[in-house]
Amino acid sequence: MSNVTNGVDGLFSSSTADLLKQKQKIDGGVNGGEAFAKHLKGAINEMNDIQVKKEEALGDLATGEVKDLHQAALAIGKAETNMKLMLEIRNKALSAYKELGRTQI
Repeated sequence: MSNVTNGVDGLFSSSTADLLKQKQKIDGGVNGGEAFAKHLKGAINEMNDIQVKKEEALGDLATGEVKDLHQAALAIGKAETNMKLMLEIRNKALSAYKELGRTQI
């Protein structure tokens, strides 16, 4: 119990500069905007990989070279779901951007 208390006391006795240094260590020195861009780019790349797999599955279905129909159907369904999710995220981001534009200072 005293270790927990000492850890909490250590947080309150730290200066703001020390806390910022600790946060940068945790974040890897990346600020909020860069971290968001990094995560967004990763999500877009993952989405692209899923779409490529879907196209391969559709090509295999069209040519009759499909090895496992179930896996092809899963790949197509996953790609559809991911596309819908990405579109909803885009719509929410655009809505938030427009709302910021309407904000009066």
